[in-house]
Amino acid sequence: MHKPGTDTPERFPARDRDPFRDHDPLPDRFRDHFTEGAQFIAGRPTPGTSGRTHAVTDPATGQEVYRYELAGEQDVDAAVAAARAAFPGWAATTPGERSDALNRFAAVLADRAEEFARTESLQCGKPLKLTREFDVPGTIDNTAFFAGAARQLQGQSAGEYSGDHTSYVRREPIGVVGSIAPWNYPLQMAAWKILPAVAAGNTIVLKPAELTPLTSLLFARAAVDAGIPDGVINIVSGTGPEAGERLVGHPDVAMTSFTGSTAVGRRVAEIATATVKRLHLELGGKAPFVVFDDADLDAAVNGAVAGALINTGQDCTAATRAYVQRPLYEAFVERTAALMETVRLGDPFAPGTDLGPLVSHAHRDRVAAFVDRARAYATVVTGGEAPGGDLQSGAYYRPTLITGAAQDSEIVQSELFGPVLVVLPFDTDDEGLRLANDTPYGLAASAWTGNVYRAQRATRELRAGCVWINDHIPIISEMPHGGYQASGYGKDMSAYSFEEYTQVKHVMFDNTAAVRKDWHRTVFGDRP
Repeated sequence: MHKPGTDTPERFPARDRDPFRDHDPLPDRFRDHFTEGAQFIAGRPTPGTSGRTHAVTDPATGQEVYRYELAGEQDVDAAVAAARAAFPGWAATTPGERSDALNRFAAVLADRAEEFARTESLQCGKPLKLTREFDVPGTIDNTAFFAGAARQLQGQSAGEYSGDHTSYVRREPIGVVGSIAPWNYPLQMAAWKILPAVAAGNTIVLKPAELTPLTSLLFARAAVDAGIPDGVINIVSGTGPEAGERLVGHPDVAMTSFTGSTAVGRRVAEIATATVKRLHLELGGKAPFVVFDDADLDAAVNGAVAGALINTGQDCTAATRAYVQRPLYEAFVERTAALMETVRLGDPFAPGTDLGPLVSHAHRDRVAAFVDRARAYATVVTGGEAPGGDLQSGAYYRPTLITGAAQDSEIVQSELFGPVLVVLPFDTDDEGLRLANDTPYGLAASAWTGNVYRAQRATRELRAGCVWINDHIPIISEMPHGGYQASGYGKDMSAYSFEEYTQVKHVMFDNTAAVRKDWHRTVFGDRP
């Protein structure tokens, strides 16, 4: 809130103690990091210049915890200028020097792991056990991976492919990268955008979601503290229509990487195409979860509940459509519903909490509206409502299982991004795989079977960038993440991500020292 008679926002409003919290979850150094503003440009935090403010809200309580000045176009320009100024020096560093810097960065992140975990839980509503055991360790591991990968930027071996020349391939950084990250995994998505870019010698301006900028700012601060030069990593915290579109369309930005909805991705592509930028898109998903009749039913049920409810279902790879072969269908529905009903909603900072709130009340209401519309044509087996009592002030929604929906219905075809799983039966293997592929998306999928031939067939025929067998959700730094079709193109993580963040240059040396080359006769004819 603004204090009366001042132009400076009160960044840390007083917080009433919530009845189900017995401690203040704010990290010890929270105020020190963010009091100067939510932009991080050329190595220092600054306030935004848009003239408008935005609140970070704790979705578990609905209380405002931080208010900041949004970035305007002037801030984007300043961040891009800082990245452009830092690019020649950073691009000229050796792979070993970049590797050493990223190793130091990983060490700083590890030292501050608890601070990152608490800040991520505060702004997103994630259970602390999720941020401690998944978001933060995954980010540290990703940083350590790219510290090693920085030394492996290799091209094709040199060789005499024409006979008269020696050719080799160089990989070179592109320049300034302008990236946009979503609100569901703010820390990990910041890392996925920043790390391959800087490991390859680029500099970057990242726009996090305005709902959840805090861990991106901590990440940039940690990079500077690790010795990565000012301007290599910059953060602008603003809205998509203002800061985001300015960043994507900026003439000094050579590449855009965007993670978010398919609808917004189309807009990003439209703007980037106008300036002929390199473009990487990781968009929506509607992951199928295919259970064949020889699957381990208990394993499939546990996998479905965990895969559907990870991060309260706010995961583009979450299990959203379970296709279960007819002999297992009824038992699967019954056991999945029963297991969902044991999942404990609660304070993200309480050790017994399994599921936190959705990221905002607006998003909770969007998910609820999908489910409410589905009641007209499907059955809500369990869930389908917001809890009351101590949780009613938060953006909570109960784990929800739906059956009886048609394949072409909204609840089956559209991305909800919430704790909702739809279960449909199938009879033949052909039918199950056909239904699994029958959406515009293709980011992730899983198949559950004890038969190696069925498993192999599923990995071949499921059209998705990642296919799990007898599991759903795990990711690792060494393997690529990206989709097919309306889920976008290009890869995050792994050495494959360097395909996005490097230019490939062919270099050719003449080996003959001849003044007149044989091919010159196409111009000079038979003249001596």
